[in-house]
Amino acid sequence: MADTEPVASKLAEKIEALFRVVRRPDQQPYSNEDVAAACRQATGESFSATYLWQLRSGRRDNPTKRHLEALARFFDVPPAYFFDDEEGERIASQLELLGALRDANVRSVALRAVGLSPEALDTVSDLIDVIARREEATRRTDGTTTA
Repeated sequence: MADTEPVASKLAEKIEALFRVVRRPDQQPYSNEDVAAACRQATGESFSATYLWQLRSGRRDNPTKRHLEALARFFDVPPAYFFDDEEGERIASQLELLGALRDANVRSVALRAVGLSPEALDTVSDLIDVIARREEATRRTDGTTTA
């Protein structure tokens, strides 16, 4: 196959999701060099920022088990995130939640919902669904998209 732009692999998507969600203490994203240096230190093996970029972009998709274990250790996820599709999906949904909770407004709504009865939580959930559908319809009619 002579494609010059490879299609992102599942592995690339998983690594990219980790970079999107797991942040430095100052909430800035980690760089390829930050992560590669930590992985080099953890494994004692070659692990360059370029190699990590290739994994993230799908240009390389066959890392060693030790490299994936080092990435898992750095991002504080179980190695199964990379090796077991079912476990990977479960962890990915938890990462999605963590990413959403980084938003102060989402966190505020979630914290205010603590202690509400199951019926009240159902009502809040229904309201969020109605508002989300209304906003989606508005975006479709005025041509805007979400980032």
